[in-house]
Amino acid sequence: MYKVLVFAGTTEGYEICRFLADHQVQTKGFVATEYGSKSLTENEYLTVQTGRLDEAAMEQIFAQEKPEMVLDATHPYAAEVTVNIRTACEKTQIPYRRVLRESGVHEDKAVYVESVQAAAQYLDQTQGNVLLTTGSKELAGFTGMKDYQERLYARVLSLPNVMQACAELGFEGKHLIGMQGPFSRELNAAMLRQYHCKYLVTKDTGKAGGFQDKIDAALECDAVPVIIGRPLKEEGMSVKECKRFLTEHFSLTHQPHVTLLGIGMGSPEMLTVQGKNSLDQADLLIGARRMVDSVKRPGQDVFIEYRSQAIKDYIDSHPEYNNIVIVLSGDVGFYSGAKKLLDVLQQNRQCQGTAQPEIQVQCGISSVVYFMSKIGLSWDDAKIVSAHGRGCNLISYICNEKKVFAILGTSDGVAVLAKKLVEYGMGNVLLYVGENLSYDNEKIFVKTADEMTEYTGDPLSVICAINESAGERLETHGIKDEEFIRGKAPMTKEEVRTVSLSKLRLTEDSICYDVGAGTGSLSIEMALRAHQGKVWAIEKKEDAVELIRQNKVKFAADNLEIIEGLAPEALVDLPAPTHAFIGGSSGNLKEIVKLLIEKNPQVRIVINCITLETVSEALETAKEFGFEENEIVQLSAARSKAIGRYHMMMGENPIYIITLQNPQK
Repeated sequence: MYKVLVFAGTTEGYEICRFLADHQVQTKGFVATEYGSKSLTENEYLTVQTGRLDEAAMEQIFAQEKPEMVLDATHPYAAEVTVNIRTACEKTQIPYRRVLRESGVHEDKAVYVESVQAAAQYLDQTQGNVLLTTGSKELAGFTGMKDYQERLYARVLSLPNVMQACAELGFEGKHLIGMQGPFSRELNAAMLRQYHCKYLVTKDTGKAGGFQDKIDAALECDAVPVIIGRPLKEEGMSVKECKRFLTEHFSLTHQPHVTLLGIGMGSPEMLTVQGKNSLDQADLLIGARRMVDSVKRPGQDVFIEYRSQAIKDYIDSHPEYNNIVIVLSGDVGFYSGAKKLLDVLQQNRQCQGTAQPEIQVQCGISSVVYFMSKIGLSWDDAKIVSAHGRGCNLISYICNEKKVFAILGTSDGVAVLAKKLVEYGMGNVLLYVGENLSYDNEKIFVKTADEMTEYTGDPLSVICAINESAGERLETHGIKDEEFIRGKAPMTKEEVRTVSLSKLRLTEDSICYDVGAGTGSLSIEMALRAHQGKVWAIEKKEDAVELIRQNKVKFAADNLEIIEGLAPEALVDLPAPTHAFIGGSSGNLKEIVKLLIEKNPQVRIVINCITLETVSEALETAKEFGFEENEIVQLSAARSKAIGRYHMMMGENPIYIITLQNPQK
């Protein structure tokens, strides 16, 4: 017993038969010719019957099989067959559904006629060669034209009986083209040019029949499309709508094949062979517009989207797509959205009974591989980072690495970087710049940073910075006091800084406050340690603020921001800190700590106290807020002083270093 009977004979019909069989729905497909039967392979869920049926034969089969529905996916011009199928369904009370090809996009330059005879009458009043693409059955309607054997070029199927029938009508030699379609726009255009055709005759057979490629080719070659309109004004489902209906009707499990494809920089020439094959087989393409437009195939359905959850929701709600390709820039493993997308697509994998897509990841050519080969430099010894849509302290990397590759994301990205390099005394750093890589307007050049401070380029760009002086900057652990620019502002001494920083336990991406920063010595070391994080130096005295600015430039601490003001008011609008150092509180210690833990209950706080009164205030504060980690270290340091040929140890003021933190919940 078959659940669905499908009248095929078109690519849409074949596709629906395969769709049903793949989902284990018992299906019987009907095709009129042996040629059509070759397009379907029988299996345990699909049976194919070949031969033409009249209305009576259809009625008998429907009554015998009693299917749940009949799908009519016959050719748009097979009007008589459609009438017979519908009539047989009405008599046997079997649900009938029409599946129609989507109409192509018509152009204003086209000429529309109602029939083959009307097309012949129109063409008989014109001059110039004509490419006929309506098939062999319609050729007789054009033989009444004067000089038809000289003007007309007929493209038909290359079957012996077809070629013989066309020859009997007078179409021979170069005027008879035997080929199997559908045909690409390029091939249609080549034929129009080869035979110097001024007209192209076609039926509106929809996307699957190659209609749009014919129209596009004709307009490209300044040939007039003569379109024979559809004989029936029908309503029906598209193939996609039909698949969606069948999925809901039979409660089918939707398990599409999803490919995450790295497409390189964007030019089609950068695609791998594997990638090209995947794109050719896709029935849906998803991605950002620039990437989708660069690789989409004619007639391919697209969904312009880059947000992971939106992509998953679309796939889940469109079961009509079986082979989906999500295109990603460059390589899927190089600063790509593939990781997040994979997590989202697989988020229900552990849920029993939940259908999951079959996911394949295919690599592409990354921008670093392409660009470095273009400028003739190796990339195995380069620091590779991205500043596109993310925080990245490029200055820190360039200070410490001789070769840095970075992806940028703004038109002024090169100029901003160059200005900072110049400000920090690195104007001689070489900047290799690459824009629109792999496209026709690709631009690659090299200049020093001091030559690039006013440059405006394309947002789609990368750089490679070469700094021969990298690593000559001071170490980030225990910088000597003498290295800092000092004035009258107080400065946390070297030994105290070392212990205090140890207690802070910074990571490279820490978000830090230095409250009461003084000359900024501790701010600088914090910034150099947390080189991919952020440090805010808060200082109320104007002269001290200027000293911090000077030290920031000297040490190229680009991730250090200076806030002139009094805490806690100056901290209110700052991002939540992971770490905070308090070297001076101006009597507001309790209020400062309260604000810090409101911003982040797990913030790690280190307080330096000189006076016993400040120690007492710190301990009271720790007790009031109930810090679970509460450590006090008393540090006494002494330095030698030469007196003649002797050395005496001169004691520094003792410092109390208090560490407070609540553990992660």
